[in-house]
Amino acid sequence: MKKKIILFALLFIGIVSYAQQDSQFTQYMYNTITVNPAYAGSRGAMSIFALHRTQWVGLDGAPVTNAVSINTPLNGSNLGLGVSVINDRIGPTHENTISADLSYTVPTSETFKLSFGVKATANLFDLDGSKLTPKVYGDVSLESFNKFTPNIGAGVYLHSDKAYLGLSVPNFIETNRYNDNDVAIAKEKITSYLIAGYVFNLNSSIKFKPALLTKMIKGAPLQADISGNFLFNDKFMLGASYRWSAALSAMAGFQISEALYIGYAYDHETTQLKHYNSGSHEVFFRFELFKNNDKITTPRFF
Repeated sequence: MKKKIILFALLFIGIVSYAQQDSQFTQYMYNTITVNPAYAGSRGAMSIFALHRTQWVGLDGAPVTNAVSINTPLNGSNLGLGVSVINDRIGPTHENTISADLSYTVPTSETFKLSFGVKATANLFDLDGSKLTPKVYGDVSLESFNKFTPNIGAGVYLHSDKAYLGLSVPNFIETNRYNDNDVAIAKEKITSYLIAGYVFNLNSSIKFKPALLTKMIKGAPLQADISGNFLFNDKFMLGASYRWSAALSAMAGFQISEALYIGYAYDHETTQLKHYNSGSHEVFFRFELFKNNDKITTPRFF
């Protein structure tokens, strides 16, 4: 049945292609476990991470994302374990994604390690029909709806204290979250990620790290995030990134203590949406618990 829906719902349909794929983070390099399960435990500490992202401020129904994760190496083994929860609110929809990650790491040289990881995910999708206004009163296709879908994924992650390279597919199963007259409006497609980064010591007090994230989805243009971050005196970070044909971003971070790091990013849209919003904001903190004296003596970007 064809129907006209208020602007709020049109916004939902218009951005659903973004919504139903993996959540988008400008500062992904600090929360790599969301895209690659092999990252779990790779920092050699129990790492607790929390992030809040407000997308396209000023646009009704725009995405709001909250993410929390914890990952740690397991004592006396090459195993790492991680758990993450992501909540996405977009227009009349809510999604909660809960993931568990397990990694196994083997040394490949004096400086590099290779990690293999698997991910198990549970997704709970909810459509609040009360936020939609159909043309035809009582249209049952616009009633509230919820659905549970499981998924599995895997990844590999080659890393040292200065460099990383990873390839992952967080979800191997393509799922439909919501269909309208047998047309999949909310659909999660199989997504592949390639990530890479390297830290250059420019002098005794300044480090520079270029990084890359590419996101490949069948039937969609390749998405690439290219960033460059400077770290001053192992304490203060300033950087910028470009999301191909989407946004320019500025980033800042501060190592408050050996255990606590905070960061902020602002995105300026480069598409036509820039005329209808005032940008996107992202803030996070990371708290780490080191065991005994096995500390990361040099703060890392990843």
